Amino acid sequence: MRRLPSRLVAVGVVGAIAATLTFGALAQPALGDSIDDKTASAQKEKAKIAQQREDAEDAMEGVNDDLAKTSDRLLEIQGQIPEAQLKLDKANAARDKAQRAAQLTAQRLQDAKDQKATLSDSIDQDTEQATKMRAAIGQMAREAYRTGGAVSGVEVVLDSTSTDDFVERYGMMTTALRAQGQVLDELKESESTGKNAQVRLSAVQDRIAELDAQAKKQYADAKTSADAAAKARKELDDLVAEQKQKQADLESKKAEIADQLKKADQEQAKVETELKQLASQAKARDAEIARKKAEAAKKKAAAAKKAAEEAKKNGKPAPPASNSNSNSKPLTGAIFSNPTSVSPIHVTSEYGMRFHPILHYWRLHAGIDLRTWCNTKVYAARDGIVLWSKYRYGFGNQVMIDSGSYQGKSLQESYNHLTRGVVHSGEFVERGDLIGYSGNTGTSAACHLHFEVYVNGSTVNPRPLLGL
Repeated sequence: MRRLPSRLVAVGVVGAIAATLTFGALAQPALGDSIDDKTASAQKEKAKIAQQREDAEDAMEGVNDDLAKTSDRLLEIQGQIPEAQLKLDKANAARDKAQRAAQLTAQRLQDAKDQKATLSDSIDQDTEQATKMRAAIGQMAREAYRTGGAVSGVEVVLDSTSTDDFVERYGMMTTALRAQGQVLDELKESESTGKNAQVRLSAVQDRIAELDAQAKKQYADAKTSADAAAKARKELDDLVAEQKQKQADLESKKAEIADQLKKADQEQAKVETELKQLASQAKARDAEIARKKAEAAKKKAAAAKKAAEEAKKNGKPAPPASNSNSNSKPLTGAIFSNPTSVSPIHVTSEYGMRFHPILHYWRLHAGIDLRTWCNTKVYAARDGIVLWSKYRYGFGNQVMIDSGSYQGKSLQESYNHLTRGVVHSGEFVERGDLIGYSGNTGTSAACHLHFEVYVNGSTVNPRPLLGL
């Protein structure tokens, strides 16, 4: 094979090394915009599902807790799927980026190894050439020693036997001297090239060690990213599988759900029928409430007087009059005060129609849900007489209070899903009196107060009547 001149080989190697050292990262696909768009989409879908989940919780009132939880979990899964898909997309993008970086480094490492091989070959060739040059110089030295030293121009003239002999001897001498000079020059060039190649080889070897360490780290990163992508894929697959299972569970229990909602609606209708029968008695109830309120006031006054006398007798100040609920004063424009211990009133679900997520029809959420915690105090929102305190299907433990009339119409309010009531039928209660403790009884998914208001036996939106 024809050998390239050492200088050209060296120039080519240096150029290749420079290209390796300065070569930038490979062009990357524009993933940023795609991931940003998917993030925005996932957040939007999450908010949408959260609202659907809240509405569905209201719509599922009337079914047992297990079915309600299955429905809620299904919607929770639907809200998690976009985020899980986004997590998978990000993990895939990170994996692909790490793999590209590892592949690029591997390519650079192979290039550096090829350059090492080229330089090593060049050094071997230069070393071989230098060895030959030194052998030639040694041969010349030995020949000069054998013939008695170097041949000078004077010796050529004196020893020549004829003009032709002189010309021949002089030509041989000139050729020998020129050959000696050429051999020495080639030896110097070969040694110089060899030294430069050794320096470059050392640089390439350092670069190989650096790239090898980098490649190992990047392959480890790529594996970590690939493992994360596989985990994200499994999480998404598990969610989808659970989603299908929950859908199948609810689909198989449609008849059961429909039956439970039918019972709840029948109980609601029964309550309304009972209350409508009181509509014609509103004025009479007002008179009874006023009478019982007066009696209660007398009892309180007598109790306060007795407490003051006892205090005076014992040398203590009279106890101040107090109400059991510090939030018993109605808001401006309200006819009801806050029935909960949470102030200000916090509405978690509104009155109105809800689309049922399983049976796919609209159903009335007949009250307003107020934030309370399990076993926190519930107060009478208005003066009235307790119609009943008992368990009713769907409502759980319910306290129903008759508040007489409002704008010429009968008015009642119910407090539902209580852990227990502390009042009894026929008892008079004043605004702010303790009537029970909040809970999660009946068809309820969590502790809260489901507050309903009835006007002439039909439910109305309690929000404006609470001054909200």
